[in-house]
Amino acid sequence: MKKINIKTLLLGGSGNLGSSIIKSRLFNNIKYPNKKKLNILSQRMIEKYLQKNNIELIIHCAGMARVRECEQNKLMAFKTNVTGTSNISKSIQNIKKKKNKIIKLVYISSDAVYPSTNGNYRETHKLKHYNYYGLTKIKGEKIVNKLHSYIIIRTRFFNKKKIKFKYSATNLFNSGLEVSEIVKYIYRLIKKNFKGVINVGGPKVSDYKKYKRFKSNLKPCDKSKILSELNFKIAIDASMNLSKLKRLL
Repeated sequence: MKKINIKTLLLGGSGNLGSSIIKSRLFNNIKYPNKKKLNILSQRMIEKYLQKNNIELIIHCAGMARVRECEQNKLMAFKTNVTGTSNISKSIQNIKKKKNKIIKLVYISSDAVYPSTNGNYRETHKLKHYNYYGLTKIKGEKIVNKLHSYIIIRTRFFNKKKIKFKYSATNLFNSGLEVSEIVKYIYRLIKKNFKGVINVGGPKVSDYKKYKRFKSNLKPCDKSKILSELNFKIAIDASMNLSKLKRLL
C-alpha cells in the first residue's frame, strides 16, 4: 500500500490502536509525542505543537477507554475524553482563523454511542449511551462535528495478544475487529478523503467466537456470568450496520 505522506500527528500512540498505527508504517511523516511533550489537556500546548510542526492531519485516539476506569473516575474521564477533544478542536479552529489552514481530524469514537441492545445500528441511528464512557464519546462527537474537515469512526477493536480472560460469552454480540484491521480501514478512509461519520468493523459475531480464533483454550459461558461480575452496564448486541463502509470501500 502506498504510504500517506502528509504531516500527521498521532495522539494516543502508547495505546493499542496508536501502537498498531505506528507499527503499520502506513504513515510516512507521523509524529507521536508522549504526554509530557504534548498534553491534550493544554490547548496552548496543542496549538503551539500544530503550528511548529506544520501538522495537516490529526489521528485522535488518546483518552480513557476502559469502561471500569471511566465509571470509577468520571471527572478524569470527562477531562480526558471531552475537554481534551475540545482543546484539540479549538486549536484546529484557531489555526484556521489565523493561518487560513485546514487540519483534518480523525476522531476514534465507539459503538458505545449506540443503545447496544438490538444491534444493526446505522450511522443515522439515534445515539444513546448505556455507560459513562459512551456518554463521553457522544459529547466528543458533537465537538468534532463542528469542524470543517473530520472523520468520526465508530468502532470496537481488540488486541489478539492481550486476551487475558478465561471465559467469554456466546450471547454477547458486536462488530469488533482485531486492532491491526482497524488501522487498515483508517488508512483507506484517509486516502479516500472521506468526511463524516462512519461505522467501521466486521460481521456480527459473539465475543466467544471472536476471541476463540486467537485463544484456543478460551471457555464459553452465558452472558449472565459476565454481567454478574460487573457493576456497570455493557453492550448486549452492539453490532453495527456496515452498508456505508462497504459502499465506500
